[in-house]
Amino acid sequence: MKTTYTYAQIGKIAYPIFLSILIQNLIQATDTAFLGHVGEVELGASAIAGIYYIAIFTISFGFSMGAQILIGRRNGEKNFSQIGEIFLFGTLFLWIIALFVFCFTRWSSESILAKLLHSENILNASIEYLNWRIGGIFFASVNVMFRAFFVGTIRTKVLTFNAISMALTNVFLDYVLIFGKWGFPEMGISGAALASVISEAVSTTFFIIYLLVSIDLKKYGFTNIVLKNFRVVMNILNVSTALMVQYFLSLSTWLFFFLAIEGMGETSLAISNIIRSFYMLFGIPIFALSSTASTLVSNTIGAGKSDEVIALIWKISRLTLTISLFFVILLFLFPEPILRIYTSNPELISASIPSFNVILIVLLTYSIGNVFFQSVSGTGNTRSALMIESSTLVIYVIWVWFVAIHLKAPLAVCWIVEWIYAFFLGLFSFIYFRYAKWQNRKI
Repeated sequence: MKTTYTYAQIGKIAYPIFLSILIQNLIQATDTAFLGHVGEVELGASAIAGIYYIAIFTISFGFSMGAQILIGRRNGEKNFSQIGEIFLFGTLFLWIIALFVFCFTRWSSESILAKLLHSENILNASIEYLNWRIGGIFFASVNVMFRAFFVGTIRTKVLTFNAISMALTNVFLDYVLIFGKWGFPEMGISGAALASVISEAVSTTFFIIYLLVSIDLKKYGFTNIVLKNFRVVMNILNVSTALMVQYFLSLSTWLFFFLAIEGMGETSLAISNIIRSFYMLFGIPIFALSSTASTLVSNTIGAGKSDEVIALIWKISRLTLTISLFFVILLFLFPEPILRIYTSNPELISASIPSFNVILIVLLTYSIGNVFFQSVSGTGNTRSALMIESSTLVIYVIWVWFVAIHLKAPLAVCWIVEWIYAFFLGLFSFIYFRYAKWQNRKI
């Protein structure tokens, strides 16, 4: 079946999202690369603290994804005037969530991590990182709502320019704050956290200026918003609550995985942070095209063309798999130059190769599985997406416990859990589109 969207149109929408996610992940990769030259403790602690922060933040991110689905649906229906209030009330709600998260993290994280971590050095460095990093939660909450607005309305070019400004800020501040260059204090792991916070503030400022200068505020209903219209938040929550739980569970289980690896030693944790950074960096085409699939599915259903959705998903899946295969072949042939970016320690590089190869296989499976999974959310049936994620994560946790904790298997065997996750995520999502009644769901 022929779909409305051609490969060129899909690529045009996905490309700015790709660049945005690329540069955002380059920020994390930059932190990892710089800290890899500081020490194994700092490298490992940034993984634990980073995932801990992201696991909490995913509550806000899940809410924004629900808002993105609603914005995409209203955009497809051409009900543009309702989009502004979705954005504004969503942002106000997320600021309340951010305040709660900030207070919780500052007051409770040390006692929580002290019960979970084995290494005192890792614990102290993780808390040092989090005490600075959590300040960025307020800016990050605004940024994800801007992202929801621009992706949902298929105006994604701005994401590229925003991400470039954010990345340049982060790279500069990482260098001067971590190592104490050009008269700045040498802050080590705290410098990496502070650099991320300032970069997020720059991103927020960029988005606000762009919105005021380049967007037709009247068209999208920003000029006639009724402040008492809080039903908008309830509408977003109706779509996003399952997503909020879903993303939190997903990142929490990944934190569980890294805590299990931390029990294997500081070196294993350092290697896993390198692999995590690599996985996130080269999974960017998958994340970008999956996000594109979600918003195009939402727009397509909103336009009354549900019969084109399956063909659209397969088209995006084939494109994602082709791009991933290109990178996998290239990286399989030249693994060491990539790994040298993160560490100059030849023993650490050599020990990372087996896990590195496992992730190459994961990327191929995930390239199809995640496109289908994100498309489930694009239909507006976020509760089904939560069920799919939860079922997959049960299998994930069992594998981590049995292999990493019970058997204490080699690190590469532990990382096979990511392939299991990608496979079952795709399988359950395929079953949903094959048998569920999703075509005419209203949101």
